[in-house]
Amino acid sequence: MTSPGRTKLIMWTVLVAVFLLGSVTGAALSGLIRSRASGARDSRERSANERFAKMRTELNLTDQQTTQIKTILDDTKNEYKALRTELKPRFDEPRLKARAKIRALLTPEQQQKFDALVARYDSRREDEEKSKR
Repeated sequence: MTSPGRTKLIMWTVLVAVFLLGSVTGAALSGLIRSRASGARDSRERSANERFAKMRTELNLTDQQTTQIKTILDDTKNEYKALRTELKPRFDEPRLKARAKIRALLTPEQQQKFDALVARYDSRREDEEKSKR
């Protein structure tokens, strides 16, 4: 093989290797992020179950009491979820007002950077909220 042909082959081999390594790395990181998000949710559920088991043991609950208390706790959890849904817009309003005031002080270039920064914050917050569900 000629030197230019060999150089071209090496270049393509390196390029394909870099692409494959990038794909593998991206897939691994994506899996890690997903597992951490579900891990946090699993951890909260495990913690709640452990607290309930401790309460059941310490109070020496009957099976009927256990069932009734689980129902009460599930209902309460659903009430909290509904309350969060109801109150979320009220928490969003001051944040959006503050952003508008800050944006008004910035140059067009700074506004673009600010918008990107805010988009990252919002994305992170949405991911955290999803992991809490």
